Amino acid sequence: MDALRRNGTAATRTRRGALVPFALLGLLLAASIVVATGLGPVPVAPATTARILFHHLSGAASGAAPASAQDAIVWLIRLPRVLLGALVGAALAVVGVALQAATANRLADPHLLGVSSGATLGAVAATLWLGALLGPLTLPALAFAGALAAMALALALSARAGRLDSQRLLLAGVSVSFVMMALANLLLYLGDQRAASSVLFWMLGGLGLARWGLLGAPAAFAATGMLLLVARRRELDALMSGDVAAATLGVDVARVRREVFVVSSLVTAGMVAVSGAIGFVGLVAPHVCRRLVGAGHARLLPASALFGAVLLVWSDVAARMLAAPDDLPIGVVTSLFGGACLVWLIRSP
Repeated sequence: MDALRRNGTAATRTRRGALVPFALLGLLLAASIVVATGLGPVPVAPATTARILFHHLSGAASGAAPASAQDAIVWLIRLPRVLLGALVGAALAVVGVALQAATANRLADPHLLGVSSGATLGAVAATLWLGALLGPLTLPALAFAGALAAMALALALSARAGRLDSQRLLLAGVSVSFVMMALANLLLYLGDQRAASSVLFWMLGGLGLARWGLLGAPAAFAATGMLLLVARRRELDALMSGDVAAATLGVDVARVRREVFVVSSLVTAGMVAVSGAIGFVGLVAPHVCRRLVGAGHARLLPASALFGAVLLVWSDVAARMLAAPDDLPIGVVTSLFGGACLVWLIRSP
């Protein structure tokens, strides 16, 4: 009996220890949202930011009513942007984990299937040629349509005898990406050069479109996609061992891989449509989190979501403040950080 109690106590301590990284990442994300919301050309103290957030979320006054200017800055301008950054970062990180397992390639990232290039083509067409055809939703709607077209083309090109070949998929994604970018550049060259700067900013990523009314669709895409990928965590573990080992464990490799590719592409399309092409988050976050929680996808997927959210929130803060009052493209910041992080991971034992 004593041995059983000791084993049970040890198991409980092990489970609690496994939860520590998630608790720390969760607290870091919550603190980052509050602090990042207060940072900008007009700084707002974290205590004031927390009071404003509590005032709106609870529907009840907390202490003195916050100043109307600060309230508008925090609630209407900065918080939607910070939340969109956390949402996009979490979704791209989870997609990166899933694609690296499905392709057995640690260099795979959410833009594998040319999705970002297709979204860029749609955004260029909307900005330079179609105008406000659908009102403020024109740009994200056309970007999403372009991303879906790129995904469908890459999947069709990579199919062989009705099955998806992961190696052909990598080549198809690169090919589609080049074609889509060539068409986007052609439209840029033929279109109004005065509008090219706004398109270039969108191509490098940015969260300037963030509004409360815009968060619903990407949140639904991200939540649904992440839940579906988490539900495939055991199959993703098996795929990391190779197709033969996965099939021996009873995994339908072709079907699981097809589902992962389709879900990942749809989630990426939804994110790129509202934030532009933000690189390195889906590539770096999985590698960092493997060092923290191991390679098991039951822990790696949620840890990567939290880390990706924190990473993009602070990348956006840097993009807002380094060239204030102007915004840097967030893709510039994530590329600089991601490149340095990859160098560190390569050189570390």
